[in-house]
Amino acid sequence: MLASATTTSCFHTSGSKILDSSNKVVGFSGLNWFGFETSSNAPHGLWSRNWKSMLNQIKSQGYNVIRLPFSNAMLKPDVNPSGINYTINPDLEGLTSLQVMDKIIAGADARGLKIILDNHRSTSGGGPESGGLWYTNEYPESSWIADWKRLAIRYKNNAAVIGVDLRNEPYGACWGCGDSSKDWRLAAEKAGNAILSVNPNLLIIVEGVSEYNGQYTWWGGNLMGAKDYPVRLDVPDRLVYSTHEYPETIYRQPWFGDPNFPRNLPAIWDKYWGYLIKENIAPVLIGEFGTRYESVRDRQWLQAFRSYIQQNELSWSFWSLNPNSGDTGGLLLDNWIGVNQLKQDVLKQIQYPLIKSRCTN
Repeated sequence: MLASATTTSCFHTSGSKILDSSNKVVGFSGLNWFGFETSSNAPHGLWSRNWKSMLNQIKSQGYNVIRLPFSNAMLKPDVNPSGINYTINPDLEGLTSLQVMDKIIAGADARGLKIILDNHRSTSGGGPESGGLWYTNEYPESSWIADWKRLAIRYKNNAAVIGVDLRNEPYGACWGCGDSSKDWRLAAEKAGNAILSVNPNLLIIVEGVSEYNGQYTWWGGNLMGAKDYPVRLDVPDRLVYSTHEYPETIYRQPWFGDPNFPRNLPAIWDKYWGYLIKENIAPVLIGEFGTRYESVRDRQWLQAFRSYIQQNELSWSFWSLNPNSGDTGGLLLDNWIGVNQLKQDVLKQIQYPLIKSRCTN
């Protein structure tokens, strides 16, 4: 298991590891808590739970990071949340969606939890943005970068916000093709450097695409191009790549039909993104992985993935805390209170300690 950071520092990378300023390796073991990116413009579950109790539960179950999806639309100053029970959450009443995000982040910080901001989509809705790019007609690239810079400045002195996941699942993009309207690598460099120009302490998290040289995998999961066309940042030791992985109940990828399943899986993961770890090129965050954990093969898949994460000391964030993820369910049961203990028993084997490093300048 990885060591916990213990000194006041900013995070940086060395080879495939994420370190603090004392060069102690840190590991992220997180949950995705979605909702800010949806039409409610607020974290889900607040219709039945107090937001502080949810943060307390995340911590008590052993997680140290929250990946917090949001939309660009949610950031507008006149956007207000819905789906919040203000009798249970009186301190959120009258707040805009962005102010609710401020509250969640401050509450996470008070509990020693870290935050990764995830630009999940441009407009409010479910899943990745239609078209699978980092911009839309309504929210052009310039707006996307401007929003990221505003957030980087807003949370510059907040010790909880440690990383920014530039865009969720840019499946419609290419990697290294040179077309600035489609080349995700070029866009990630542009946004990453803009963010670092105003807040050089953030980890810049860059997801994969879907296809590279005719090889397809999960949306956001293909980092094969990073070997030939690495992301170039002005502060190079802030780069973390990210991938998403799911079982066959989400989509039956060709490798699930291999008679050698699940023993064939590590080679698949190595091919698409694991080589970055094994060749000591850069850290990889498993930004999303999840399952209802009901079928035999889903259980085999998660056990194999747990073993791979453990062997390679990978950082990760499970999809999701929310039970209302239609295809995977969540760590929480449908009542938003109880925990799916079968999932938790697997995940607790790969959890890391709370991260004590604090960087506020």
